[in-house]
Amino acid sequence: MLERRACAVLRQPRSTQRKPARGRDDEAALTADIVELAKAYGRYGYRRITALLRHAGWMVNAKRVQRIWRREGLKVPQKQPKRGRLWLNDGSCVRVCAERPNHVSADDFVEDRTHDGRKYRMLNVIDEVTCEYLAIGIDRKLNSTTVIDVLSDLFILRGVPDHIRSDNGPEFVAKAVRDWIGAVAAETAYIEPGSPWENGYCESFNSKLRDEMLNGEIFYSLKEAKAAIEAWRRHYNEVRPHSSLGYRPPAPIVLFPERPAALTRPAPPGAQPLALRPVMH
Repeated sequence: MLERRACAVLRQPRSTQRKPARGRDDEAALTADIVELAKAYGRYGYRRITALLRHAGWMVNAKRVQRIWRREGLKVPQKQPKRGRLWLNDGSCVRVCAERPNHVSADDFVEDRTHDGRKYRMLNVIDEVTCEYLAIGIDRKLNSTTVIDVLSDLFILRGVPDHIRSDNGPEFVAKAVRDWIGAVAAETAYIEPGSPWENGYCESFNSKLRDEMLNGEIFYSLKEAKAAIEAWRRHYNEVRPHSSLGYRPPAPIVLFPERPAALTRPAPPGAQPLALRPVMH
């Protein structure tokens, strides 16, 4: 029987009978590490997984990781509702744009509940240029006094920013808060009412906090929530690859560790420590 006809019957390419398949020696080890990372960081896509692999010592590009990612059936569901914008006649949006670190700090509140159904609130503060998670305040109830306490501690450590962006909530527009911001020589940058997209950096961060942390954890007490969220804050700043920063963390403590210790210290709550295999060259 002719080779052409035999391959047609078996539905195989003729090249399989002439050229032996070539595989890489480290394919199995790389696949196992990708699957382990996907399990530990369930909301990360293949690009962030690639960045973590490179920091761990793998010499691999995103295309190879994507091929393995698809072959293993890994997927991150995306749900992003469309929103409108308020524009001026010239097509620009009214907002102060951050130009350097510590130029604009964005503040916003996030709510969640402990296992007993009681509500607690979080005050998140981020830097719009470095994307660093600067500070967090967590309590059952947060008011203007809490805002001043959190910001004052932050300003002592990091300095006073030029602008503080927030919405028009009562905690931010209170007279005590405005007087205190003016006393420290900063300026307020309130967004327009009903326009959360003008505080887009903080809104984007809040969605990551809820998607990667709050939606996957059950907290039985406020103290447990404080400890777990603070650990995630350190992980976000020191380990988590950020796409707008070239898949580098906002404030890494180790740039290129020889062993993947940075992948597991500090780790997100509930994640299992990851021990990657040595890279085969």
